[in-house]
Amino acid sequence: MKQQNNVPRIGVYPGSFDPVTLGHMDIIQRASKQFDVLIVAVLNNVSKNALFSVDERKELLRQVTSHIPNVQVDSFRGLLVNYVKEQGAHVIVRGIRTVTDFEYELQLASTNHKLNPDAETIFMMTNPEYSYLSSSLVKEIAQYNGDLNEWVSPEVGQALHHKFNGISEQ
Repeated sequence: MKQQNNVPRIGVYPGSFDPVTLGHMDIIQRASKQFDVLIVAVLNNVSKNALFSVDERKELLRQVTSHIPNVQVDSFRGLLVNYVKEQGAHVIVRGIRTVTDFEYELQLASTNHKLNPDAETIFMMTNPEYSYLSSSLVKEIAQYNGDLNEWVSPEVGQALHHKFNGISEQ
């Protein structure tokens, strides 16, 4: 769908994606249907100790979204609302798993709207199948060589096992 005057509708789905899970993929697939372009934007937060580098996360995202033609993968540093404006986007997509997520996300959305009134935030409820899933949980399972097939794509599972075990999953 296009905005008025044939301006493409661009949405930004920001996150750390360390690593990208099937819960993230559910939101990406559903959100991509709402926009001409969906930018999946990896937050480059130097204060967090990420398992994967920003470039590794971007590459994994490119691999797992390659079948979705209107998805672009990028990274940003600094305020999300500034990045959204630079990209010509007007919508921020956020996934919600729990009531606790909603409270936090509502606070962020209100602050972002105050900083950039042209940027709207839309919340997408996570598929109940993934409502308990987090990247932290996935990393913990991977650290102990657990089966990741229900929570991440094979590419991400292989990358996780390689990070923790120095080997590739077969």
